[in-house]
Amino acid sequence: MRVPLGALAGAAALTGALSFVLLAAAIGTDFWYIIDTEQLELSSLGARDPEGAANLSQPEPLSSHSGLWRTCRVQSPCTPLMNPFWQENVTVSESSRQLLTTVTLAGISVYIAYSAAAFQEALCLLEEKALLDQVDIRFGWSLALGWISFIAELLTGVAFLAAARELRLRRRQDQAI
Repeated sequence: MRVPLGALAGAAALTGALSFVLLAAAIGTDFWYIIDTEQLELSSLGARDPEGAANLSQPEPLSSHSGLWRTCRVQSPCTPLMNPFWQENVTVSESSRQLLTTVTLAGISVYIAYSAAAFQEALCLLEEKALLDQVDIRFGWSLALGWISFIAELLTGVAFLAAARELRLRRRQDQAI
């Protein structure tokens, strides 16, 4: 089945633009890693001290969400993390910057998976399994946008390769005539 060259070029342009927009949104947002402690905070309001009196103190909210550049807590200002592109003395080539972004995406994914596993192991060692049920640790939608952007970039490459193949076949047909 032959696909028109215009359709291939349009598909490549569309998926390339989509990939860029999704990656920009993923990099600019702070929802790569989410820790939700709402259930833990609600259960601690009803807790009682050793004498049996009700605990009326309000615990500080521990919920947070993190991005590539900063971590944000519920009732606190966001705390910036190190950004290698903000240093004035450093000149980074565009290809090095793209490689660093790709490695950062992979590294963040591995780090988040390791952090969740380490947290679960620590809770098992402490034998506080009820705490694990009350703290929700998950990946955020920013990470999903990053991976969707990566898939869209792969589809862009496939569309460009298909367009190049179609042009090569057309050129061979023209030379045969």
